[in-house]
Amino acid sequence: MDIENAGNLATSLISGTLIGILIGYAVKKVLRIGLVVMGIFFAALAYLQFQGMLNVNCDQIELVSKNTIMSVIDSDVTGTTSNSILSNLGLPLTGSVAVGFAVGFMKG
Repeated sequence: MDIENAGNLATSLISGTLIGILIGYAVKKVLRIGLVVMGIFFAALAYLQFQGMLNVNCDQIELVSKNTIMSVIDSDVTGTTSNSILSNLGLPLTGSVAVGFAVGFMKG
């Protein structure tokens, strides 16, 4: 390995790690806010149902959720997404982004 390739490798590792940390941190914050909003929504639904102002059909909710989960499980993902990402960005960049994402998600 010559010195020119080592510089490119170091640059891609450092920039990929920093980008991954930022993405992981942002994703965790967005998920946290989304879960709080969903919790408030379901608490409001439960309260309105308890007060008799709203009637929630739990059987229909169960049926819809089962059908959605089964369609996600049965879906066939086609294409070469991972191969094209690895060939276009290179293994060091994608690996450093993945490590950075994990670090950012844990610290966020």
